[in-house]
Amino acid sequence: MDTFEHESIYFRTDKASGLKAIIAIHSTRLGPALGGCRMRPYASAEEALEDALRLSRGMTFKAAAADLPLGGGKAVIIGDPARDKTPALLHAFGRMVQELGGRYITAEDVGTTVADMEHIRAEAPLYVVGIAEADGGSGDPSPVTATGVLHAIDACLDFTTGKTSLAGKRIAIQGVGKVGMSLAELLFSRGADLVVCDVVPERARIAAKRFLAEVASPEEIFGVPADIFCPCSLGGALNDETIPQIRAPIVCGAANNQLLDEERHGWMLMERGIVYVPDYVANAGGLISVYREIEKSSVSDRLTQLRVIGIGRTVRTVLEMARAEGIPTHQAAHRLVSERLEKGIDIS
Repeated sequence: MDTFEHESIYFRTDKASGLKAIIAIHSTRLGPALGGCRMRPYASAEEALEDALRLSRGMTFKAAAADLPLGGGKAVIIGDPARDKTPALLHAFGRMVQELGGRYITAEDVGTTVADMEHIRAEAPLYVVGIAEADGGSGDPSPVTATGVLHAIDACLDFTTGKTSLAGKRIAIQGVGKVGMSLAELLFSRGADLVVCDVVPERARIAAKRFLAEVASPEEIFGVPADIFCPCSLGGALNDETIPQIRAPIVCGAANNQLLDEERHGWMLMERGIVYVPDYVANAGGLISVYREIEKSSVSDRLTQLRVIGIGRTVRTVLEMARAEGIPTHQAAHRLVSERLEKGIDIS
């Protein structure tokens, strides 16, 4: 735990509802800690804690990379969302959020939905974002996250080839959940040829039908010959076993914490000549989207669009810094984020 340098970690159990939850606040240096609520059947409390720590740290970096006045936090609920999630459990979690008095703001994540946020908001009305558009919220952030990743991919192509055309490019997408499916749609509309996989075979079949995509198994996807590899599943996908298999010159996707060991695997990608976009730079679109709900009076839809477009400029800055200094892109991104954390955020 000392490695992550978090400000606060909160644990909560509620016997009546079955809630077992952790909220990790990594930093409030730039503003309240915002991060989604993830629900998974973790094998142990230790595994859930590690996920919360890694994800909340990533949210700090993501907010800073996107020039948003937000800190980083994350919540995890231990349980199977298909079996254990109930309104009572979500209300209990909402009370936990409310008790923190605004230090942490929650949103949907893996295993939770926009509809779930309504139950949580009933207990913490000021500290939930990503609510339905019909209720004045920004709705599902997944499409905006995918749009940000698309801008990141464009920046990579421009950096490596001087062109941004996706026509005829072969792109492998690992995971076609909400964000991966939205990204597949955007890439297909730009003329890309897709290869997809998912641990839920039906999702891969749907993507194959909608986007004329090839289907690979989750084990095969890393070795698919492609122009771009997009990790859009759970974290840790880039590791000692998978990096040697990658047959794409660019890795840019939506998953959080893609490097199992950030330093070791960042260097491995560089040594293989693979251009890697740090996940918290590429996937900041969803955070930018839900930020509208926090500062409704000062953030317009147009400003939100410009910030999402700005993801591409940030990617270009990171890639150029890494090339100029001969360092991996994760180190360049850390340096950029550290500078922004040090000076604060100017949103005037």
